[in-house]
Amino acid sequence: MPNFCAAPNCTRKSTQSDLAFFRFPRDPERCRMWVENCRRADLEAKTSDQLNKHYRLCAKHFDPAMVCKTSPYRTVLKDIAIPTMFDLTSHLKNPHNRHRKQIKELSSKKDSTAEDSPPADDEPQLSPEEKEFRDYLRCLFEVVVLLGKQNIPLTPDRLLDASEPDCNSNFQALLHYHMNAGDTALRKRFEGMPVNAQYLSATQQSQLLEVCENTVREEILMEVRDSRSFSLVTGDLVEFDGGKYLPLFLRFVDQRNLPREELLDFLPFEESESVLVEKLEDHLTGRWGLSMEDCRGHAHKATGTSTTKMKAVAAMLTEKYPLALHMPCSTTALNVHLANSLPFPNVQIVMETLRKIQVFFDRPSTRGELEKSIATLFQGNEDKENVLKQVCHTIWTDQHNVFDLMVDLLESLVLCMDNIRHNGGTTFTDTVIADSYSISEILADFELIVTIVILKNTLTYTRAFGRNLQGETLEVFFAANSLTAVLHSLNEVIDNIDVYHEFWFEEAVSLAAEMDIPVAVPRLFLRKQRSADMGETQVEAYYKEYVTIPVIRGVIQEVEEMFSETNLKALKCLSLVPAVMGQMKFNTSEENSADVYRQDLPSPDTLPAELHCWRIKWKHRGKEVRLPTTIHETLQLPDVKFFPNVNSFLRVLSALPVLRFDYDSEAVPASRRLQAYLDATAAAQRTRSMAVLHINARVKHDLDVMVDQYCRLYPEDETEAETEPVVEAEPMEEDTPTPAPTKTT
Repeated sequence: MPNFCAAPNCTRKSTQSDLAFFRFPRDPERCRMWVENCRRADLEAKTSDQLNKHYRLCAKHFDPAMVCKTSPYRTVLKDIAIPTMFDLTSHLKNPHNRHRKQIKELSSKKDSTAEDSPPADDEPQLSPEEKEFRDYLRCLFEVVVLLGKQNIPLTPDRLLDASEPDCNSNFQALLHYHMNAGDTALRKRFEGMPVNAQYLSATQQSQLLEVCENTVREEILMEVRDSRSFSLVTGDLVEFDGGKYLPLFLRFVDQRNLPREELLDFLPFEESESVLVEKLEDHLTGRWGLSMEDCRGHAHKATGTSTTKMKAVAAMLTEKYPLALHMPCSTTALNVHLANSLPFPNVQIVMETLRKIQVFFDRPSTRGELEKSIATLFQGNEDKENVLKQVCHTIWTDQHNVFDLMVDLLESLVLCMDNIRHNGGTTFTDTVIADSYSISEILADFELIVTIVILKNTLTYTRAFGRNLQGETLEVFFAANSLTAVLHSLNEVIDNIDVYHEFWFEEAVSLAAEMDIPVAVPRLFLRKQRSADMGETQVEAYYKEYVTIPVIRGVIQEVEEMFSETNLKALKCLSLVPAVMGQMKFNTSEENSADVYRQDLPSPDTLPAELHCWRIKWKHRGKEVRLPTTIHETLQLPDVKFFPNVNSFLRVLSALPVLRFDYDSEAVPASRRLQAYLDATAAAQRTRSMAVLHINARVKHDLDVMVDQYCRLYPEDETEAETEPVVEAEPMEEDTPTPAPTKTT
């Protein structure tokens, strides 16, 4: 359906004008101001959600300074925009004319019939041709949305039998099913087509996908704009059609005070860090109408070669937007994040090997072989055997104590790989045997063993700190106050490096001896040493200089960068949560940390008095009243709205990427939904647009909005479709459609 302007005496509609049309805002207060200025008596009783869904105002009713055209296809309003330009007198020239858009001055009564009528009754009816075409488009969008929700690719893995020409794509098969089920709009459209013709070209299918994707994304963006502040999170790289893309997530708190994490898009991964930052800003501000000044945090999950680049991106964003705090993401264990962030080749080899091991033992058969190896090596220690067997059934490579587990499992892993290589010809495929050989060669290297042992001992000092960061609100608060002790311990190791390295190196030598792995300096270093005619270097001294010291200093630097003074101030604001207040005997001083988000507060001048009242409220509560333990619980309290500064504080804190995401079955984080999509979808069947639709399947969508947007973006298709449909299509990977064959009758 086209959009009609809801303003009195305005007859504009989207299909007859290039003007932008804007929904009524979801915010009840702003929506009330729009209704008051419209002087539409019949709109006053409607809720802001009803108005947002069914009513629009065209750009003619806004000050031009309030309208921003961010691209040829996108126009947005400023957050403070209020409609002020209306014609409230022209109807007086014809007093006998029936006014369905009731102007308040003309009638103090509300016509209940007009009030209950749908928006389409307020405007001239569509022509039969227009209505028929829009019904047809609505059916197409309904099929595309269904394919996206169910994660069904547009084209199947293989073409079906040539004797079934109507079913050579999943999209066409569903259209065929709809027609057989009695869809008159589709049947009328295609009833005269040849039996061997496809219904839509590849270009038209791409256009439908693009409109669906943009409409779903706009629904998310509207909620983000209403929320004001948000945090930016990027995930590990994903491959589509041979290219690498960066998943872009936003964390925010919606109007129901519920935390949300949604996927916006996949950005092409550029070689240059500066280009990647520019593209990120262009999408967020230019295309999607957000402001980076409202970004309050950013986190970047990266592995392998992309780690260094994403660290540079994070540094650029932090320098440009100081209020956007760079923090680790709560979905990744801190020790894993720290190890991934160390730019040393030997550490990166360890992390890549861990990822290979996790993939290798996803198979039940290989996991069973590992359990046999554990049983063989730990025959005299049944408790240790049972613990390690249980670990095999978890994603242990993502845990805080991953390097402790790696040291315990290393001998079992090597034995398991050797057994598969030498005895698995009849049990395992050639691919599995080849993978086991590759992993075994990597594990049987003394440099890798030393690196694992040093990572284990160094990251022992950050393990409890990282576990608390992913814990309850109270644990996060105490973690923020314990960072000084963590850094002090790491610096003490540096000050006494000779003593610590001696113990750690002995542990590595002992572990290598159990697996008959020779203690040696890497061959590459020996070659360089000989070519430079250097003196012989002792093995222990080499690993101290090139592994132990760089790893410890790198960990200290990463911790200091990610938990700066500003970041710690933000985390200490968690004392606003009543359970934390109670643990501190209500002797907290949030005012000292409030300057971090002062500009986000509605009334910063009244903050001290409000915080005093907030503490008194919980200190003198009734005995039966339980103190809320999380930000989410606190935000759901009915009387938190009477503390506007506290409410704003908690909403900003809840969106920070470092805090654990508390969610229910209806608000699963988009990062988990993305991982489920990748696990369930073969690489050859993945497409960027379908991934966005599937991952955001729970985001509400309006088919009428999709239809209207399609008609605005592709008006020439509407004219062509009214005369003759395109009936030929190529696979979705093709950009150029084949010319349409002549329709048969």
